[in-house]
Amino acid sequence: MINTKNENKKEKSELNLETITLGGGCFWCTEAIFEEINGVKKIEVGYAGGQTPEPNYEEVCKGNTGHAEVTQITFNTKIISLKEILRIFFLTHDPTTLNQQGYDIGTHYRSIILHDNNQKGIIENVIKEIELEKMWDNKIVTEIIPLKIFHKAEEQHQRFYSKNPNYGYCQIIITPKITEFRKKYLSKLKKN
Repeated sequence: MINTKNENKKEKSELNLETITLGGGCFWCTEAIFEEINGVKKIEVGYAGGQTPEPNYEEVCKGNTGHAEVTQITFNTKIISLKEILRIFFLTHDPTTLNQQGYDIGTHYRSIILHDNNQKGIIENVIKEIELEKMWDNKIVTEIIPLKIFHKAEEQHQRFYSKNPNYGYCQIIITPKITEFRKKYLSKLKKN
């Protein structure tokens, strides 16, 4: 039997690829931001951090599964570091509000980072830096836990913003967030 998990790890390390799973409220918003970043190679939205074996969007939104809406980001470490990914994450959502991002309220909208063991120290250091810089007035409440299982969301949620830019939520919430993000991170954007 071939161990595909170890082969995938070897392939990723040879290509300088790393994966981190982030939840910063609605996964449509987080995905839309990270799709624009140079060095990001793959993004999938889904659910993680809960106990239900096969969650779906409706169950997660009811708040009964324990899962958060998350974005799994695979990036090239030769182009962008985990530290840079995390700083963008912390600047593009409010990590100081418990179970809420703007009008989106519930545990499934919590700020969360799901990591592998090699990433924990970097995550903790970035949080310390951000708190020392007083980037936010209140304490960061982002949940930091090891990633156990990532459940890919239904296909209609993948690349939602790029497929539905005229959808009301996208125009009111995501477009202004992306516009502000582009101003701050012009040097990090993919070249069109």
